Amino acid sequence: MSSPSPTDFLQEAVDLAVRNVQSGRGGPFAALVVAENDVIATGTNRVTTENDPTAHAEITAIRAACDAQDDFELTGCTLYSSCEPCPMCLGAIYWTRLDRVVYAATSRQAAEAGFDDAHIYEEIDKPPPTRRIPMEHHDGVPADRPFEAWADYEARVEY
Repeated sequence: MSSPSPTDFLQEAVDLAVRNVQSGRGGPFAALVVAENDVIATGTNRVTTENDPTAHAEITAIRAACDAQDDFELTGCTLYSSCEPCPMCLGAIYWTRLDRVVYAATSRQAAEAGFDDAHIYEEIDKPPPTRRIPMEHHDGVPADRPFEAWADYEARVEY
């Protein structure tokens, strides 16, 4: 029996996304985390059913994979997603140090279906005070204290 191909894993993610919609549990997105040709975790979009705007398919798959691996890094793993990851999920992908991401639908296809994240990319490029949600830096507090505590904490785990 041959090993599953990237197309096989993508098809599994797309099928899982369809089942997620049909079940009423969330939006049309699903993801798999694969290590050595084995699916170690899956995730589906649960934003509206869990009232959690961070419950995107990639995030839920990453959380499950990290739990399964008992590690906050997923080096050596590939994420297969039914759709190109959004900016939030992209950040999580880089933080977990996944080796690769393979996706089916593009962000353009997602936008055409009503899931447009272009405005977030545009906001990232703006100076914080000019963003749609203004962000203000205040330097009236000793902001370095947490970093100093971290540097002094002997049991810290670097990441």
